[in-house]
Amino acid sequence: MKRTHTCGELTKKSDKKEVVLQGWVQTRRDHGGVIFIDLRDRYGVTQVVFNPDKKELFKTADSLRREWVVEVHGKVRQRPEGMQNKNLPTGTIEVVADKLDVLNQAETPPIEIEDRIESSEDMRLKYRYLDLRRPVMQQRIIARHKAAKAVRDYFDSKGFLEIETPMLIRATPEGARDYIVPSRTCPGKFFSLPQSPQLYKQILMVSGMDRYFQLARCLRDEDLRADRQPEFTQIDIEMSFPEEEDIYSICEGMLKKVWKDVNGISIKTPFPRLTYKEAVARYGSDKPDLRYKLELTDVTEIVKKSDFEVFKKSPLVKCINPEKDFGRKDLDKYSGFCISCGAKGMAWTKVTKDGLEGSITKYIKPDLQKEIIKKTGAKAGSVIMFIADKPVIVNDVLDRLRRKLAEDLGLIKEGELNFCWITHFPLYEYNEDTDSWSPMHHIFSMPHDEFIGNLAKDPGKATGKLYDCVLNGVELGGGSIRIHKKEIQEEALKVIGMNYEQAEKRFGFLLNSFRYGAPPHGGLAFGFDRLCALLNGFNDIRDVIAFPKNKNAENPMDGCPSEVEPEQLKELFIKTELPKSSKKE
Repeated sequence: MKRTHTCGELTKKSDKKEVVLQGWVQTRRDHGGVIFIDLRDRYGVTQVVFNPDKKELFKTADSLRREWVVEVHGKVRQRPEGMQNKNLPTGTIEVVADKLDVLNQAETPPIEIEDRIESSEDMRLKYRYLDLRRPVMQQRIIARHKAAKAVRDYFDSKGFLEIETPMLIRATPEGARDYIVPSRTCPGKFFSLPQSPQLYKQILMVSGMDRYFQLARCLRDEDLRADRQPEFTQIDIEMSFPEEEDIYSICEGMLKKVWKDVNGISIKTPFPRLTYKEAVARYGSDKPDLRYKLELTDVTEIVKKSDFEVFKKSPLVKCINPEKDFGRKDLDKYSGFCISCGAKGMAWTKVTKDGLEGSITKYIKPDLQKEIIKKTGAKAGSVIMFIADKPVIVNDVLDRLRRKLAEDLGLIKEGELNFCWITHFPLYEYNEDTDSWSPMHHIFSMPHDEFIGNLAKDPGKATGKLYDCVLNGVELGGGSIRIHKKEIQEEALKVIGMNYEQAEKRFGFLLNSFRYGAPPHGGLAFGFDRLCALLNGFNDIRDVIAFPKNKNAENPMDGCPSEVEPEQLKELFIKTELPKSSKKE
C-alpha cells in the first residue's frame, strides 16, 4: 500500500520521517506565497505545506479544491512555536510536500462537509455519502462498530453462539405489519421479512443451542419517528434453563462492557428494579427517567371527599409537585401542554404556609388541603399540578409533564446514566375497541407461578416473568421467560380467544417443536440502534445508521422504494392496481 500513515497518526515523534498520505482536501489556504492544505481521512487531519520553489508542484497545489482526492509525498517537520494547533492530535507537525498526485477531482459539494454546519435532513440523506465524510458522523459509525465488537466479544466470552436466523420466513403475528416478498418458484405465495427472530431463537433452544445471540436485522412496516426505522438491528439473546436473575446479570455485564469499551465509562451494577405497577404509580410510565425525582402522588381518595366535581367523578386523580412556584403565565402554558397531550385540563394550587391557594381550593376544605400537603410533601412556595381522568390518560399526561418540567427546570445532569429494570408486567391488556384481551408483550411469556391455572378468572391481574431494561427514560430492550409447556400455552391462548389448533395454523412450527422436549428458556432483545444513539448522547437513531430512511420510509439517495419493470411483476404473477388518489398523485 502506498500510504504509509493516516492523516491522524503523525506526531512530534514522526519528525523528519518521509511519508505518503492519501485523503480529501478539506481546505486550501494561500499565505504569502506558501500554500497550505488540510488533508483529511477518517482518522484525522494533517496540514501539508507547498513551497513556491518547486514550481510545478506549487502550480498543481494551487489548483486544488475542496474534496479533491490526492496523494502527498513529503517530510514531516515540527511546526514553529506559536503556530501549533493544540486542538488537533497532529497539530504539532506538518508535512512539507515534495510530490503531489491528484487521484480524483470533485465538483463543489452540495452540502458543507464540516461539523459546525449541518444541512437539512433531506439534503443530508440525499447526499449521505458526503454527510458521512463529516468527522462527527464518522465518529458515530466508529462508535457503532466498537459497540458491536464489544457485544460479540462479551457473549463469546460467556459461551454464547452467534447464529443467523432466516430473512425469508413465514408470516407470523408480531404486532406490526410485515414486509412481504413474492415467491417466483411458488406462484401466489409470499415470504415475510422478520419483525424479529423470536420464534427461531426459541426453536434454537429446543435444538439444544443453549446460549444464542445475534446482531439481528429486523423489518417492520410501521410509521416512523426519531427512534424508529423500517429496518433496524437487535442484540438478540436467548438462554436455556435460566432464572430471571441470570438474564439480568448477563445483560448488565454486556452493557457494562459496551459503555467501558466505547466511552471509557464504568457503569454501576446491579441496576435498581421497579415493578411495572410501582413505576407507573410513581412516574406514570413503564420507562421512567430516574435522573431526577419529580414523583407523582395519587390523591384520588382524598379529593373524592372534596366538592370539586371533576375530581369526584374521575377514576384517578394524580398530581406532581415541582418544588417551585410558577406565575399564572407559566401555569397557563403547562395547562395548554397537558391539553395537547390528551388531558381535558390541568388544575393547580399554590402551597402557602396557611394551606392551598387557587381557584379550585374553594371546593377543598382545609382538612383535605392538609391531607394533600402531607401526602405530597409539598412545601410553601411551590405549586401542585393535578390531572384527573382515566388512568391511562392521567399517567401518560403526567409522564410527559414530568419530563417537560425536568427539562425546563434544568434537572437533567449532563452525562448521567440511570439504568433500571422494570419487572412484573401485566400479561394482558384490555382493548376497549374490540372488547377483548391481548398480550402486553407476546403470547409466549410465562405467567408468574401463582397465576398458572387461573389466567381466565381475572386476566387483568395476571403478571408475567417479563422485564424491560430502561436508560434515562428510554427503553433499551425487553424480554421474558418463555412458556415451554403445552398446557400453559393453551391456557394463555384461551384468554385472547384463540385455541391451540388456531395457534398451530399461525405459528405451528414453534408449537410442534415443543412436543419433543422444550427446555425452560428465556431471553431479551436490545435495540442496537437506540443503544448506539444513547452511547453518542442523543436519541435519534438515524445518525448512527449509515443509510437510514426518511419519515416516509424512503431513501432519497438511491430512490427506493421504486417501481419495477412489468416483466418482473409478470414473472412473479403480480398485478398492481393503485387507488385512484394514488394514480392522480
